[in-house]
Formats: sequence, structure tokens, C-alpha cells
Amino acid sequence: MQVYPLFPLQIVVFPHEDLNLHIFEPRYIELIGDCKENGLKFGIPTFRKGYKLDYGTLVELTKIEKTYPDGRMDIRTKGIEVLRVKKYLNKIPEKLYPGGELALIKMDVEADEDKCERIRDLLMELYSFMNIKVKPKALEKDIFYSTEVAHKAGFNFNQEYHFLQLFTEYERQEYLLDHLQTLIPVAKNMEEMRKKIQLNGHFKDILPPKV
Repeated sequence: MQVYPLFPLQIVVFPHEDLNLHIFEPRYIELIGDCKENGLKFGIPTFRKGYKLDYGTLVELTKIEKTYPDGRMDIRTKGIEVLRVKKYLNKIPEKLYPGGELALIKMDVEADEDKCERIRDLLMELYSFMNIKVKPKALEKDIFYSTEVAHKAGFNFNQEYHFLQLFTEYERQEYLLDHLQTLIPVAKNMEEMRKKIQLNGHFKDILPPKV
């Protein structure tokens, strides 16, 4: 089985996601150099609270944005497909960086246009009352992958990691819709509470009831 370079991170990375990274450790500077020179892809398995989790995402280097005099780099990558780590190696022979034998999981990506529209509407509703100005570029398309907006939907870490393990777009869209339909009323209540708290101490112009 092929051994891939690995770059464990304490985040969940999704296929189709654009991920920008600042590389500063010597072992990962070497990893990115090898990817650039040999066209290698590398895995980002999710790492959490001192232990490695099984799943992550295979990514490709799309651009080295900047190289610093001391070797540090700003890079752009893109998620390709979900991976499961079958065997983890602390170091690839003759390399500084870790590696692993991976099972690559082909994800179904046939999105439902009506669900895309509903997801878009719910996200825009969420962003509107939370006064979020910057919207995911994916929402500008008629059909987009759910993984393109998953990091902008208010998931916690456990939800993100569960979402990564849904292998059909139907499941992912349904999960995202259920999450947003549950989150939005809660978020609206929290926003109303925040506004009320901010009113404390201010002069209020309130009309009394007509009795």
C-alpha cells in the first residue's frame, strides 16, 4: 500500500475546501518542498487532545504564496477526498515528516439543487441577523458542495468530524439542513438576549400601555 506524507492538524479539513497554511516547522517545510518537487499529495488527519483520529482529508498543494528567508512558507491547498489512516508512521524513512498507509474514500458528490437553494437561504438568514458580511463564495453558484460551506455553518468540532464521515452528498445535505433548522432559532434567541443586555444602563423610550 502506498505511503503518503501526513501533516496532522487539530482541525477538520473537508474535500473541496480551500485551506491556507503557514508552514514553519522544519519537518513540514521539507514535506511541502517534496510535494512541490515531486507533485505529491499529502494527508491532513485530524488530531485532537493528544490522540490521533482515524479520518482526515487528502489535499494537494495549489500554490506557494510566499517563502521567507528562514524557509517558512505561506501555502494554498485544496481538499480532494476523505482518508482513513490504516497505519501511522512517526517518520517516513529518510524524511523528517510523518506518513501513513491510507484508505482513500471516494465521496458521492451528486448535489440536489433544491437542497442547495434551501441551504443557501438558511445560511443567508443566519448571516443576516448575526451581521456577518463575508459570505462563502460557494453560495454564488447554483449548485455547490456541502463541504464547501460546512465550516461556515456553525458546527462544533464533533459535528464537523461526524460530517466528514458522511460519504454521500444526500446525507451531508440532510445533516446540514437539520443542523441549520435547529441552530437558527437558538441563535436568534441568543442575539435577542445580547441586544437586551446591551440596553441595560441606557435611557429607553418605551411607550406605556393604554389602560
